[in-house]
Amino acid sequence: MRFAPSQENAAFTESLDDLLSRAGVVAAARAWADGDNSPGRKVWAALADLGVTGLAIPEEHGGVGGDPVDLAVAFQALGYHGVPGPVVESIAVLPALLSDPGHLRSLADGAIGTVALAPRTPFLLDADVADLRFVVGADGAIATVEAPSTGPLGSVDPTRRLFPTELNDVLEGETPGRDLQNVVQSGEVAGAFAVAAQLLGAGRRLLDDTVEYAKARAQYGKAIGEYQAIKHLLADVATRLELAAPLLSGAAVALSGNASRGVDLDPARDVAAARVAAADAAYLAARTALQVHGAIGYTAEYDLGLWITKVRALQSAWGTQAEHRATVLDAVRKAAR
Repeated sequence: MRFAPSQENAAFTESLDDLLSRAGVVAAARAWADGDNSPGRKVWAALADLGVTGLAIPEEHGGVGGDPVDLAVAFQALGYHGVPGPVVESIAVLPALLSDPGHLRSLADGAIGTVALAPRTPFLLDADVADLRFVVGADGAIATVEAPSTGPLGSVDPTRRLFPTELNDVLEGETPGRDLQNVVQSGEVAGAFAVAAQLLGAGRRLLDDTVEYAKARAQYGKAIGEYQAIKHLLADVATRLELAAPLLSGAAVALSGNASRGVDLDPARDVAAARVAAADAAYLAARTALQVHGAIGYTAEYDLGLWITKVRALQSAWGTQAEHRATVLDAVRKAAR
C-alpha cells in the first residue's frame, strides 16, 4: 500500500511547480475571467506536454495511466497556482465516465473537456471554451452537446464560467459498456477527490502568501508576523491543512484499491471525508488571509482575490459540504450495524 507520495511524485511535483511558476498563470486567469482564453490555452498545452491532461487515461488511449496519488499531486499543484478552466472535469471526471477511445485520446492530447452531471453538477463549466462538452442524463447515458448559445451565469469566482445545460442540442450519445450507476458514481467520486486536492493546494497558496505578507508588512515598528495573535492565526491554518493532507492520501489509497489486507476500503466515504477536511481548511485559510491582509485583500487588483474567490466557489463544486458530511455519516452508521 502506497500512502505517501513517492520520489517520482516529488520529481513530478517539482517539474509541475516549475512549469506553472513560469507560465504566467495569474495573467492567464485574469484573461480567462475577461473572456480571453488564449493565454489559458497555452497553459493547458504546456500541461498536456507534461502529461497532466492524460494522467487518469490508460496508456492504450494515449494517456499516462497514473494512479490516484498522481492525481492528488497534480491537482494540489493546479490549485496552488490557480490554473483556470475545467481542470477537474477534464482531467479527473471525464476519464472516469467515458469509454470512447477517440474522446479519451483527445483529452490526453490536451483537448479541454467539461461535463454536467446533475444534481451535483448541473452546469457546464467553461462550456464556451471547452472542445468537448458532455451531459449525463437521468438514465446515466452520456451525450455530447453543442457550444452554448447563451452567456454564462454569475459565479463568485470570475474564472469559473457556468452555463446551463442545453439538452435540446444533444449531438450524439455514448452509453458505457459498464453498469451505468457505477459509472456515474465513479465520476462523482473522482470530481470530489480532485476538488479536495485542488482546495488543499489553494489553501497552501493562501497560507504561503499570507506568511510572506506578514513578514513584510510592518506596523508599530515591527513586522506584523511577529505579533502573537498573527502567529496563532497562521498556525491554526497550517494545522488544519496538515490534518487534511493524510485524509487526501487515504482517499487516494481507497480509490486505488491497493490497501493492506484487513483495511476497510470505502472510496466514497474516504473521498467525502477528505473533501470536507480540505474544504474547511482552505476556507479557514481564505478567511485568515483576508483578515491578515486587511483592506488590500478586498481589492480585485490584488492577486490574493484569485484564490479567495476560487476557494469560496469550490466549497459547493462536486457536492456541498453538507452532502459529503452526510456520506461519511451514512458510512459510519452502516459500519456500526
